Amino acid sequence: MEVLNDEARERAEKRVSEIKAFYTHVSTYIIVNIFLFLLNWITAPGNWWFYWPLLGWGVGLASHGMNTFNWNPFLKDGWEERKIEELMEKDRKRKE
Repeated sequence: MEVLNDEARERAEKRVSEIKAFYTHVSTYIIVNIFLFLLNWITAPGNWWFYWPLLGWGVGLASHGMNTFNWNPFLKDGWEERKIEELMEKDRKRKE
């Protein structure tokens, strides 16, 4: 019983670490992009370039968030199991 509790605690700690890393990433993203906006505003207000790193990094941040919170709009619930069954069926037919 204690072994199960230890395993559950380890999984929970790993999950908390993943979530903490994501929130750290979000905080860094906000701080750096505010700095880049201010730098752009002060040095070249007529030539706005700050949004390029904002967009590029934003894609990476969104990907990190989707991975952290196990959200993938392209692969619906049960996709993995259905794909495994499909591949096993193809393999079975090939062997016949």
